[in-house]
Amino acid sequence: MPRTASPALRAALLERAAEMLARREPVTLRALVEGTGASTMAVYTHFGGMPGLWRAVRQEGFTRLAARLGTVPASDDPVRDLAALGAAYVANALATPALYRAMFDAAAELEDPDAAAAPFDTLVDAAARAREAGRFAPDSDPEVVATRYWATGHGLILLVITGVLPAEALDAHAPAVAAALFVAAGDDEQRAARSVAAGWSLPAATA
Repeated sequence: MPRTASPALRAALLERAAEMLARREPVTLRALVEGTGASTMAVYTHFGGMPGLWRAVRQEGFTRLAARLGTVPASDDPVRDLAALGAAYVANALATPALYRAMFDAAAELEDPDAAAAPFDTLVDAAARAREAGRFAPDSDPEVVATRYWATGHGLILLVITGVLPAEALDAHAPAVAAALFVAAGDDEQRAARSVAAGWSLPAATA
């Protein structure tokens, strides 16, 4: 990237592109830079053109998600940690809903698929720790648990950020859904409920 490139402008262009996409507005070079004080050349400076922009939009979503999940420390209660990671995931989606939606638009390739997989790998690792700690059944598959957790959470988040459900639905339903998934994986019902309540109440849930 050229030395004249501005990280702040790059981030602003990524967020603007995601917002325009979410509003189904035509994304042209001129429309993208309008109001930013930048010229259309900024898109080439930062992304090499529109295809590079769309790849970067998707990648940025996963980069921010990974950073948010990285704020959740591991504890001696891996089920609590899974709940806390879920809360952090929700917080990230609510902070930048347009960027969150763009993350899953497979029309554009990812710049770094391995880096984009890191958030999911974090969930798998926590589920594996829960199995090793005896909280989940010995025959539970951490990747299956993580996939179900991610899929149900993603569906609920999309219903909220698209306006189908109110934001209150997240706190009303997400912890109960998480606890049910963990019980299905082999955890004790009461113990799962306590761990989820502890994890979901972390600051990451409301940040």
